Amino acid sequence: MKTDKQSLLSKRQLVKSIVLAFVIGAGVLLIAVLPAEYGVDPLGTGKLFGFDKLYQKEIKTTSLSSLNFKKIKLNDVGSDISVLKPMEANNPPPEKQLPERSDSLKIIVPAKKGIEYKVRILKFGSVKYEWFTVNNDIVFTDFHGEVKQENPPENVFYESYTVAYSNNMGGTLTAPFEGKHGWYFKNLKDKDVVITLKLKGAYELFKSK
Repeated sequence: MKTDKQSLLSKRQLVKSIVLAFVIGAGVLLIAVLPAEYGVDPLGTGKLFGFDKLYQKEIKTTSLSSLNFKKIKLNDVGSDISVLKPMEANNPPPEKQLPERSDSLKIIVPAKKGIEYKVRILKFGSVKYEWFTVNNDIVFTDFHGEVKQENPPENVFYESYTVAYSNNMGGTLTAPFEGKHGWYFKNLKDKDVVITLKLKGAYELFKSK
């Protein structure tokens, strides 16, 4: 009889242990795991104990490979090797740069077409820039500069600083020569794309024809 009582007691202890473990597990799930891992906080304990701050919402991204962009190669960057760099690029920098200014501009790139927007910068002039597409549309861009020449040839030399597919870009340009520096944007979509361009530095506005 004693053995039966001990066996019954052991079973009760086992059941209690299982129930206790279940309760503790459920409590940990509700208090910590759901708020931290899934952003679900039914009891408000995640916010109370700070577990909700551990949750990072998954951001859905589109693989660049699925967009089927043409791969950019060395031959796509700047003028063809047959176009010589003008001697004017070797001119010394001016004693005084252009006045500092800042601008925020909107550029509309028509569907399936390209457009250029450039500014005049003196040699070694510095301009900080930022641009982004209003609806996160990805465009092709060639950020480049053309040397100032008195009598430019038909096939003008240009130097590319960045060629990419993007919806946002920023940086600082220190012009290697005096001339027109700016962006060629090509719209890859069937609708117009609006780009916001912000500039700050020593430059003059100039819009290419």
